[in-house]
Amino acid sequence: MRDVADAPRAALRIAYLCDQSPDDHGSYSGGNARLRDALAARGAQITELPLHWGAAEPLRRAVQAMPASVRVRAFWRARLAAGGLAAAPVNRALRAGRFDAVFCPYAFHALLGVRPPPGTVSVHTSDATPAIYRDSEVGRHFGSYLRASRLLDPLIEAAERRVFRSTDLLLWPSRWLAEAATARYGLDPGRSLHVPWGANVPDPGPAEDPPRLGTGPTRLLIVGRQWEAKGGPLVLRILQRLRAEGADVRLDVVGCDPPDARAAPGVTVHGHLDKADPAQFADFTRLFRSAHFLVMPSFESYGFAFCEASAYGLPSLCYDVGGVPVREGRNGHALPADARAADFAARVTAYLADPAAYDALRLSSRREYETRLNWTAWADRTLTLIRAAAATRAAGVAGDGTDATAPDPAVAAPRRRAQ
Repeated sequence: MRDVADAPRAALRIAYLCDQSPDDHGSYSGGNARLRDALAARGAQITELPLHWGAAEPLRRAVQAMPASVRVRAFWRARLAAGGLAAAPVNRALRAGRFDAVFCPYAFHALLGVRPPPGTVSVHTSDATPAIYRDSEVGRHFGSYLRASRLLDPLIEAAERRVFRSTDLLLWPSRWLAEAATARYGLDPGRSLHVPWGANVPDPGPAEDPPRLGTGPTRLLIVGRQWEAKGGPLVLRILQRLRAEGADVRLDVVGCDPPDARAAPGVTVHGHLDKADPAQFADFTRLFRSAHFLVMPSFESYGFAFCEASAYGLPSLCYDVGGVPVREGRNGHALPADARAADFAARVTAYLADPAAYDALRLSSRREYETRLNWTAWADRTLTLIRAAAATRAAGVAGDGTDATAPDPAVAAPRRRAQ
């Protein structure tokens, strides 16, 4: 007779709530689709909740038609104004669905006015919050499009605090954001947890013949649609410095076509490569396989490219800002935000003098992906936490918990939702 403890658990029924469809693989840099698909791949039954705002739908459509540069921030403000009108279709769907959890990625504002039924756990994940991003080194670097919008900041932060304090699980992909959110919004650390996200590529597997340093040109790689935002001008200076020192160094540029890079010696510009196109994805894979360093001194809240680099066993060189998923000496090096071309070049030069250390760094970079920066690990931890939150809710008892990346964390009993 089969032991009851060995019986398969019922699949979790998850209501998926965002302000954009996860079927749009460009939504939130592909993260929206990856989050949904990862949960489904690990056995969760996913139901996508309505995007429309009920009686406030004309407002949503007006915001959706805005330029991309202002649309995301406009959504926060418009959703705040729409209040319960926009939440009504979601609340009706939740009452009818008998879900175990409502899962909301990125769009905290989508939870405004949402009232999950008793027994339904609420979950949110994002790589930034509006207030923390605005005041961070990352936000200050990019500034604000609309200075007058700063007048709304107190209202937006009050809405954030209200939503986060009434949400059962807050799963942040970086330790930076988990600690900042817990402190800023006065959150219970048993529910404000660090659960890393994964790479937006299928697992490429370990490299059979990884590139060695010193046996040919040293290849640097930068990936991104916005050359300046990804630190492209600095990467070009790093290349030029290394070449001036006598090193045979090349740079591959993926995602954009900057004129100043195209004309520079040692640079090959590949432009945008569509991962959905098999031939272009093969080129993408070849470039990641043949590179020695991903060099991206950008200001990021997270950065999927760093996870992708680790998947290929490719070490990253970046700034130590925001929540970049680069752990010092494990999958690359995160330098201070005031680091110059000479500082980055020195890292490359040091490995050129010690190829064995570089080989070890490639192995540990891949290990970071295998153990932390993949969607299977994220989904397994997330589903475990949802089950634990549901169990403590059902039992009516409180636990304690700290970092979701630690073994077997207890999850505190959910708070009574804010009215």
